[in-house]
Amino acid sequence: MSVPDWVQDAVFYQIFPDRFANGDPNNDPPNVQPWGSQPTIWGFQGGDLRGISNRLDYLLDLGVDAIYLNPIFRSTSNHRYNTLDYFQIDPKLGDLDDFHTLVDRLHRRGMRLILDGVFNHCGRGHFAFVDVLENQEHSPYRDWFHIRHFPVDAYSPGEASDYLAWWGIKSLPKLNTDNPATRQYLLQVARYWIEQGADGWRLDVPNEIDDDSFWAEFRHAVKSINPDAYLVGEIWKADGRWVGDGHFDGLMNYPLRECVLNLLHPAPSDTSGCAALLENLTRLYPYENVKAMYNLLGSHDTERALTALQDNVSRLRLAYAFLFAYPGAPAIYYGDEIGLTGGKDPYCRAAFPWDETRWNQELRGWVKFLIRLRKSHPVLRRGAYVHLIADNRRHCFAFARRLGDQSLLAVYNTGAVTRHLRVPVQSVGWEDGRHVRNLLGQGEALVADASLYLHLPPFSAMWLM
Repeated sequence: MSVPDWVQDAVFYQIFPDRFANGDPNNDPPNVQPWGSQPTIWGFQGGDLRGISNRLDYLLDLGVDAIYLNPIFRSTSNHRYNTLDYFQIDPKLGDLDDFHTLVDRLHRRGMRLILDGVFNHCGRGHFAFVDVLENQEHSPYRDWFHIRHFPVDAYSPGEASDYLAWWGIKSLPKLNTDNPATRQYLLQVARYWIEQGADGWRLDVPNEIDDDSFWAEFRHAVKSINPDAYLVGEIWKADGRWVGDGHFDGLMNYPLRECVLNLLHPAPSDTSGCAALLENLTRLYPYENVKAMYNLLGSHDTERALTALQDNVSRLRLAYAFLFAYPGAPAIYYGDEIGLTGGKDPYCRAAFPWDETRWNQELRGWVKFLIRLRKSHPVLRRGAYVHLIADNRRHCFAFARRLGDQSLLAVYNTGAVTRHLRVPVQSVGWEDGRHVRNLLGQGEALVADASLYLHLPPFSAMWLM
C-alpha cells in the first residue's frame, strides 16, 4: 500500500466555504445574511471560492500546506451535504473557472486541496431522484435508490418511509451503490474532480456505505489518476478496518480529539487512560497510516475547541502543543487559531472575522510557532511514538518521538498546579550528562540517573531535544 508521502509533512486547514471569505458579492443569494451575523441552520453569508483564493497568503503565513473544503457542489443548503449536481460548482460559490483559479494558486504555493465527497446520499433535488418522484416505478433511476415501496413521497411531513434516507431525513435519499449504474456514476465523479486538480477526497459517512468492494474500486479510480491523492474517511471510532489498500490512507481522528479535550477539561480526567488510548491509536493501524491520520481538535460537526475547553486559552495552547507533537497530520478548523468560539452546529460555523482587532494574536502566534517547529524537525513529522509516563495524581504525561538517532521528548502538565516531575529516558537513548533544551521556551535540563528532572508550570508543555 502506498500512502502519499506528503501527508505526514502537511498541516491541514478546514474551511466551511460559506463562512471563510466573500470574494465575489455578485454570486451572493438574494437572502444573504450580513457577514458575521449569528449563524443559522439555513442562512447564507456569502463566502465563496474566490474569497478563499484571495486569502491564501494568510494561510501560507500561518504555515498551512493543505486545505480541506466542506462540500462545494450545487446544493440548496449552506453546508451542501444535500448534493443536487456532483459535476457543478454551486453558483453561490462560483464556477469551474473559480475552482481552477483556486487550484492553480494553491499549487503555485506548494499547497494542496482536499474535497468533501458525499456519496452515501444526495439531495432530493438530484436529477435521478427527481425522475423517480415524477415517474415513480417507471423511472429508469428507480434502482439508484433504496425504494421500499411506491408511490414515493419526499415532501410530506415526517421521516422517510418509502425509501431509505440518511437518518430518515426525507431530503437526503440514500444512494444504492450496489447498482452498477449508480456505482459507475459516483466513480466518475471521483475521477472527474481529481482530473480537475483536486488532491484528494475526504469521504463523508463512509461506514454507511458498508461495502468494501465499493471503497476498493473508489480507491483504485482515484489512485489510477493521481497515486499521490489523499483519501481520508470520516470514521468517528477507532477501527482498523477502514485503512489499507481497500479503503483510506487515513481517518478523521475523532478519538484523538475526544481524548485530548477530556484530558484538558477542567473536570477530573483519567491521565493514564488517555495516555493508553493515545498509545493504542499508534498501534491499531500500520504506522504509515498513523502518520497520515487527520488529527483534529474541532470540525463543522463539533463545538469549537475553545468552547469545549470552557474558553480557557491556556488549555487550548496546551492542546495545540500536543497536536503538533503527536504522530499524524495536524488539522486546524478555520478560526480556531484566532480564538473563535461556538457550540455545535450551526454555532461552530460562524463567519471568519477579517478585522484583526478581533483576533487573539497571541494564540495565532503560538499556533504559527508550533507549525514552524514541526516543519523544522523531521522527528515531529516522521518519528516513531514512544510512551514514557502517565501520572493520574499529578496530571502529567510524557512521550517521545524517535527518528534514527534523533529523539524529542514531549512533556505535559495538564493541571492547575506547578509540578516537579521525573521522566525516565532510557528508552529515548539519552545518556547521563546530556544537556537538552526546551524548544517551546527557555530552559535546559541535564540527564542524570537515566532521567530528567523537570519543573512544569500549570497548563504547560516542554519539547526537549
